Amino acid sequence: MFTKVFSEWTWQNILIRILTALVLGMVIGIDRGVKRRGGGARTTITVCLGAAMVMLIEQYLEELYPERFDISRIAAQVISGVGFLGAGSIIVSGHQIKGLTSAASIWTCACIGLAVGIGFIDGAVLLTALWLTGVHLVPYFEEKAYKHTRYMTLYVEVEDGKAITLVSKQLKEDNCFIDTFSVDKPKAKGQHFQIVTTFQIPKQADKEEYLRLLQALKGVISVSEI
Repeated sequence: MFTKVFSEWTWQNILIRILTALVLGMVIGIDRGVKRRGGGARTTITVCLGAAMVMLIEQYLEELYPERFDISRIAAQVISGVGFLGAGSIIVSGHQIKGLTSAASIWTCACIGLAVGIGFIDGAVLLTALWLTGVHLVPYFEEKAYKHTRYMTLYVEVEDGKAITLVSKQLKEDNCFIDTFSVDKPKAKGQHFQIVTTFQIPKQADKEEYLRLLQALKGVISVSEI
């Protein structure tokens, strides 16, 4: 609808693109900030404005040198460069990985900025709206689906190899179908064996009961669902 209008090279359109990048970046950043997540408003605004300016520069260079310049070259570098920036927000701690959504949000913000910068405001606004819808509605449906699934993924800390055998034996005795069962050995003094296992429980089984059964085994230090 607005793409043809805002793709024209005028100072009014340049101003509109920059302001749109500011607003859309702010929308994503505020949403992340309210949830106390990484990639707040300052980060997303900076990424979105920077990406938009890259596309403005590309279009400007194409206006000056129409036969010498490939408009897609710098944009491709933005996509890969922001990927490294997003990777910096990912934290791996033991069996938990945090920051994936923040990294993906920063990358998406760069894509929105590129779209705005080239004048594709329709697509940028639509993507922002879909992003907001997804991050707010998907967790709700995930939770609904999780309540009906028979799969569990557990993180278990145990003292020794005997306890590892007991955990595996208990799951098999309870007719659980083990999908994955990985063990990490202690890497330093004072640490314990770490088990991450995904399995399918029988129909009508109580998930909490499995947590209690495994926690009661000899040599098991802690059990948590992930």
